Amino acid sequence: MKRLLHVLLLLVLASTAAVAPATAATGDGYWHTNGTRLLDANNQPVRMTGINWFGLETDTYSPHGLWVRNYRDMLDQIKSLKYNVVRLPFASQLFDSGSTPNGIDFSKNPDLAGLSGQQVMDKIVEHAGRIGLKIVLDRHRPSSAGQSALWYTDAYPESRWINDWVALARRYAGNTTVIGADLHNEPHDPACWGCGDTARDWRLAAERAGNAILAANPDWLIIVEGIGDNYWWGGNLQGAASAPVRLNVPNRLVYSAHDYATSVFEQPWFNDPAFPGNLTAIWDRNWGYLVKNNIAPVWLGEFGTDLADPRDRVWLKKLLEYLDNGFSFAFWSWNPNSGDTGGILNDDWTTVNTTKQAYLDPYLGGGGGTPPAGPCKVTYGVPNDWGSGFTGQVSITNTGTAAINGWTLAFSFPGNQRITNGWGATWSQTSATALEYNRGIAPGATVTGLGFNATYSGANRPPAEFRLNGQLCNAALR
Repeated sequence: MKRLLHVLLLLVLASTAAVAPATAATGDGYWHTNGTRLLDANNQPVRMTGINWFGLETDTYSPHGLWVRNYRDMLDQIKSLKYNVVRLPFASQLFDSGSTPNGIDFSKNPDLAGLSGQQVMDKIVEHAGRIGLKIVLDRHRPSSAGQSALWYTDAYPESRWINDWVALARRYAGNTTVIGADLHNEPHDPACWGCGDTARDWRLAAERAGNAILAANPDWLIIVEGIGDNYWWGGNLQGAASAPVRLNVPNRLVYSAHDYATSVFEQPWFNDPAFPGNLTAIWDRNWGYLVKNNIAPVWLGEFGTDLADPRDRVWLKKLLEYLDNGFSFAFWSWNPNSGDTGGILNDDWTTVNTTKQAYLDPYLGGGGGTPPAGPCKVTYGVPNDWGSGFTGQVSITNTGTAAINGWTLAFSFPGNQRITNGWGATWSQTSATALEYNRGIAPGATVTGLGFNATYSGANRPPAEFRLNGQLCNAALR
């Protein structure tokens, strides 16, 4: 057993050494644009390879799936699959009094009890920042009842839309987890681009909102979707060629399109005898030209499929190959309860649809959201193992010079280990968060008394790495 632990320790330390960067990590800080590229605060190229996690825009006023799992566990799993950005849809109605979060199992999410929708959003942002995920906020709907063609309705006028965005920009100013604002989801008819009618011209509205946001928070990316003219809603950006969006802060504009498979809607190009050879020209014409002609970055903020139709598989493979030429993306969706696409998660809200994920895997990890190595050491041990279950023990040492005030330890088991109960922290399947009495760790101090019971079958290998508040720790086995 000692020999086995020695070998495992060498493997863990080797993997730690292999991934720990020597300098600031790619993706640090706020992001900005340069030509068609996205750059981080250190001017290193980055790419949004993200996923949509919806629910804040619905009448649950919280991300979906929290009736099954802890929100930190969800985010940790997203991170473990190498997505680096979460597009987080919300509705303006989220901020109204009386919009009370529901559909949450508070025994699994005790720190969300009694919070407003805005405060639930805060919690998502907080944990995403701890583990190195970036967040893009998406104003998906005015009300939770459904989407709107224009950016305003009688109940939620343009002034409210802009004021909500300015309030969010101020709320998260200085928080480099939130990097951008997707101004309004899927504008479509009667929305126009460049027609000059202030009641319908989406390009002019995007300028009004974008500049108001940048006046409050000049660090955000301003993400502007296309319109739905003879294409997917939000996907037609042809008008940006002659009527580009004009922002008062340079290097902040990102255009965004949406594109879907035939399982969502039977567009004529899917039945064209030239399919799939016709797709590249269609994408070029509607949004791809912006990158190919070196005009501006493009983020495909939604694309998805249930893979039910054989053409969907062809479409998805070809689209991902196309996007690998300088485009960012966010898959729709994490949620399995997206009616026409399903999700990366299966209906149990826990296991991964490995068929879908396999299409995306080669294109994930596009820079960003990978935190630097940190001044911490984690010691992991298994004092008891009875073949179908085990007891795990963990201690955390602050090897730095600054005190730690509040912590979350993230990890991922390489097998099918499932934690059944724990002590000394709030445990999920992929994280442990400090309790009030042990949230502070002075320099040189060690937190002990952390442990859990778990079940497993097969090999019981330890996590390959541990990250404290998003920073990689040295690891030891005992």
